[in-house]
Amino acid sequence: MWFSAPRDMTPPELSTWRKNERARLLRERDALAENALADMRRCIDHHLESNFPELAQGTLAFCWPYRNEYDARHLAAALRRRGAATALPVVVAPKTPLIFRRWHPGIRLAVGPLRIPYPVDSPEVLPDSVLLPMVGWDGDGYRLGYGGGFFDRTLAALARRPRVIGVAYEQAYLKTIHPQPHDIPVDFVVTERGVYRRERQELKFLDKLQGFSSPPCYAGEIAPGYFGEEPKT
Repeated sequence: MWFSAPRDMTPPELSTWRKNERARLLRERDALAENALADMRRCIDHHLESNFPELAQGTLAFCWPYRNEYDARHLAAALRRRGAATALPVVVAPKTPLIFRRWHPGIRLAVGPLRIPYPVDSPEVLPDSVLLPMVGWDGDGYRLGYGGGFFDRTLAALARRPRVIGVAYEQAYLKTIHPQPHDIPVDFVVTERGVYRRERQELKFLDKLQGFSSPPCYAGEIAPGYFGEEPKT
């Protein structure tokens, strides 16, 4: 079920509405069962691999999973085996753009805001594509995030904008987030259902792509500790 905000809200009212929707969506995501998360992760992996084969080339930025987000580490491991480089975002300071640093198992991690790991001592890179987790998403391709504005600020500041693929679950759909001038839409949204592409300022579901059948699961192929050393506090 989607929820919509009342029209003609003042900025403080919109901020409160987004805060309440964010809290609701996070509660619903936190309540997802482990087996449901694993099933949806395999579906999203499949849709990404089937419909974006070029992810195996160049540099892909992804986010370390937080609070039952889609876990892109399995896909990233598979793509690295085929030649891709992978990177993670790094918070430099509040209210400033993120940077991206190369990461693969063996590169040291530290603990950042929200206790999310980030790489240290690795080269800064400009990704070709970004897998961007979304707390909520709407029919025009806009993202409801965690409220810090980091990714909007980052995309606006990059000299070359990467392709941005939002990843979320169908249950996080909102009719609109009532985007503001600083909000930047994603190019695609991928959920357990499939792929949406932004066309003419709205999302279109691509229902004629390769069908989903027996999606691969990489977890059994990855040795313990493959995702990297434990972050140091």
